[in-house]
Amino acid sequence: VKVFEDERELTMMLMVDISGSEFFGTTQQFKRDTITEIAATLAFSATQNNDKVGLLLFSDNVELFIPPKKGKSHVLRIIRELIEFQPKSTKTNISEALKFLSGVIKKKAIVFMLSDFMDENYEQTLKIAGKKHDVTGIRVYDKHDVSIPNLGMVPMLDAETGKTLLVNTASKSVRNGYEAYYLKTVDYFEKSFSHSGSGAISARIDESYVKKLLGYFKHKGAR
Repeated sequence: VKVFEDERELTMMLMVDISGSEFFGTTQQFKRDTITEIAATLAFSATQNNDKVGLLLFSDNVELFIPPKKGKSHVLRIIRELIEFQPKSTKTNISEALKFLSGVIKKKAIVFMLSDFMDENYEQTLKIAGKKHDVTGIRVYDKHDVSIPNLGMVPMLDAETGKTLLVNTASKSVRNGYEAYYLKTVDYFEKSFSHSGSGAISARIDESYVKKLLGYFKHKGAR
């Protein structure tokens, strides 16, 4: 995927959420697998264009930062970290990651943030980052994220806290409460990126993300 053909000597930053919620996946691939694939595709496109690429892995804090550089061996290191890195925390704080980015990357960069965006309270830091950088949020989700099926009393792991909870999925209020929370985070994601003037893509893990990316870049190039 050739991302930007009209400019040269660009810096691309990949911001990747590796928190616990990324491991929720009911179809063949976990969200983290899809996120890794998309990030690898973007990293290779940067190499093809002879651009620098860097990596920032985050949970509720920055777990790994690889400064932007050129070269195939550098990109292979980034991909290795994407595949192998084990997070120390299972929680998410998008705002903290954006603050770190604004502090370490001084020149304008093309920033791709990959996450399920099951978080809130990041709109203000996104606006600040968006004034300096060209930011795109890529929300990776599972079609089953939106609702909990009625399976009676089931133990469920809260990936964000690491605790196992007994949840009564037969309760309509429990199911409705979860669905309302999920839809609220999706709405927050869309509004936050729109308000900050940043781009946003939603990619479902059982569908082709390539078409989504190509359509997005085509639209972006036409603006």
